[in-house]
Formats: sequence, C-alpha cells, structure tokens
Amino acid sequence: MPAASRIKGAVAALLTLLALGPAAAEAPAPDDVAALKARFARPATVPFPADDPYSAEKVALGRQLFDDPSLSRDGRVACASCHDAAHAFSDPRPRSLGVTGRPTARHAPPLLDLAWARTLFWDGRAPSLETQVRFPVEHPDEMGERLGSVAGRLAADPGYAAAFAAAFPDEPHPSERTVPEALATFERTLLSPVSRFDRWVAGDGSALSEPEVRGFRLFAGKAGCANCHEGWRLTDDAYHDIGLPDGDRGRGMALGLPAADHAFRTASLREVGRTGPYMHDGSLPDLAAVLDHYEHGIVLRPTLSPDLPRISLTPGEHADLLAFLGALTADDPSPPPVVPATADEPLGPVATAPLVMQRNKRFAPDSLRLPKGATLQITNDDTRTHNVRVHDPALEVDSGAQEPGQTVAITFRDPGTFWVVCGIHPAMRLKVEVDP
Repeated sequence: MPAASRIKGAVAALLTLLALGPAAAEAPAPDDVAALKARFARPATVPFPADDPYSAEKVALGRQLFDDPSLSRDGRVACASCHDAAHAFSDPRPRSLGVTGRPTARHAPPLLDLAWARTLFWDGRAPSLETQVRFPVEHPDEMGERLGSVAGRLAADPGYAAAFAAAFPDEPHPSERTVPEALATFERTLLSPVSRFDRWVAGDGSALSEPEVRGFRLFAGKAGCANCHEGWRLTDDAYHDIGLPDGDRGRGMALGLPAADHAFRTASLREVGRTGPYMHDGSLPDLAAVLDHYEHGIVLRPTLSPDLPRISLTPGEHADLLAFLGALTADDPSPPPVVPATADEPLGPVATAPLVMQRNKRFAPDSLRLPKGATLQITNDDTRTHNVRVHDPALEVDSGAQEPGQTVAITFRDPGTFWVVCGIHPAMRLKVEVDP
C-alpha cells in the first residue's frame, strides 16, 4: 500500500475514534441489581422549554382548559373525557368516543411524564405538546372544532380573559398560540406518582418482595422488556413493530417510510396497572394478555423491531414478571411536587471531527461544532434501521431508511444550531453548531 494511502487510512481511523468517544456502556447483567437500579432513578426536576416556560398561572389555566368541554364543537367533550385522571390520564375504553359518537382510530394513551417526550401520539406525528393540542381539538371524530374558534369563544368569557391576561402578559388574550401553550404547560406537570419500585431504586430494600425483585431481573434480562421499556420512564420513546395483527401502518405512515410500518411508540409502564387496555389499538385487556402476545402472538413480518425479544417463560417466571409489573403502580396516586428546570440537559463534550456513529439508539458523539460548508458523515453502526432527519428553515433532510452499515452525508451550508434526529428513535438527538 502506498504511504499516502496508509496515512489517509490511519487519519480516517483516528477521526472515527475521536467521533465515537468512549464506547457505549454495556447493559448491566440481570444479577447486577445495583447497576440496574441506577438506570431507573427518577430525576429531581421537570424540563420546560424556553419558549413555553413554567408559571403557576399557566398551569392553573391549562388545568381549567383541560377539563372544559366548551373546547369541543358541541360543548360535551373535554380533554379529560378521554384522559381520565383515575386511569393515569388514559381511557379505560379500548377506543374513545368524541363528538360524533364514533370510536376513535386508536386507544387514548396515558399523559404522564410527557415533559420528557420528544414526539407525541402513537405514531409520533406531533413534535411537541404545544403542537399536539391542535390534533384532538380539530379532529372531526374527537372534539371537532377549529382552534381559532375555541380561542374566540374563550376571549368572550370574562373569567378566561382575565386568566389569559395573567398567564400571558406579553399576549394577554386567548389565541392559537396561548391556548396550546397553557394546555402543554399543565400537561408537563402530570407526573407519575412515586411507586414501590421507585422507593426500592432509591434504596429502600424492603419496598419490593423477593418475587418482584426476581421479576425485575427478568424484566431487565431474559424477558427483554428493558430493551424498549428503558430508563426511569420505562420507555425509549422509540417506534417499534411488535407484531400486533392489524393493518395500521403507524410510524411508517407518519414518516412516509415503509421500513417503519406497523411501528408504534413504546408505551411507558408507569402506573401500568391503571392504564389498560393496552397497545395502540386497545386490543389487549390485561397484562397477562400482553405477556401472552410476546410469548405466542407475534405476527412475523420484515418490519419487526430488532429489539423485540422472543421469550418463553416458565409459570414461575411468568408470575414473578407480573408481580414486578404490579410494583410499577403506586399505592398512593398523588404525584410528586413539580420542580421546574428550564435548561436543556448537557449534551456532553463538543467534538470537531465531522464523523458520527449510531449505536445502541444513540449518536456518538451527541454534539459537535463544524465550520460553515462542512459535510457531516453519519454511519449506522447498529443492528437497527435508523432515519436521519433535520427539520429547520435553513435545512431539510430526510435520509429514508438508513440500514446498518450505511452512511448519510449532510452538508451544513448556513451557520446556526441544528438538531439531527432519528425519526424511528426520536430520543436520538445530535446537536450541530455551525460556525459562520
């Protein structure tokens, strides 16, 4: 090999190592309970976006709007009609009924802990809680009203006019901006209560029984539940085809991406004892039916998630896993206090090498700085299909299905801050600072 080629290869290898940073940590073994606990610890604060910050006035207004059926076309359907506080703000019916009396296309999911969610709905079509509001308000089978008409009616109500003036002094009236922002701020305060599992993770060794601890080891190990139900919220916020037998394209339809067909957002298991029936279609009535699906009911097709385990449990393991899932529902449904945090979580050290790898549903590194005009190479070093996207006024990118081993190149021709995300695993976020 010529010397120039050897040098070029060495430089490329070095840049790749710099881009990768430290290797992603392997998941602890199921018997390493202390290390496993650390992966499920609750945060101390709740994030609120800088463009819709927390205020007590907005929370109070959002709570009032959430319970108010006058937001609907016929004055009979409120947000709370389909998101019942007694059921962790989900619907105990498989499908909800809106102003037309026709069942909705999908089950109403719980609304707990959505302050941390990157995308909303079973198919992820809303990028924020503020954006999400318009969908149920304006859907003809749900609330059936125009958001502008809702704002106009609220403006004519003296009580609401005063509440909006207090909550939004810079825009002191109901509008298509302030109505969603009030609702979104309230929804970010809907926190799951502290469960026995939380107390056990925090150090109370007596909070779980031996069968529940065995069930947790199964959850994190043999049963493979934590492949997708990861972290303290017990969800990776990603979209997976888990082999349910229906024709709903889910995330594939939202993205226009056949590789994501039949994929739906991983439901959080927080308060799971209150949120049945389960799945996007409400087709599984209880947790025993959920486990039965994963053991015996998976429909085989090419889009099945690589994170989907194939499990076979003994009767004792089945009982232990159900016992652990029971510990995820709090005895006292009172939520913890809301401690707002407005700053984004740190993204890690800034790198300058224009090479990024994807592995374990993460970008590595997850932040970097580039000069204007630089081209970033993103290589899928994972077992999963990814989808690289940038949605910005200065740059639109949609890679389509990026299979393992494939590289996506993005040229940044304008200065600014850009977010690169995976449309299938939206918790994957890469911050790119482009210098002038």
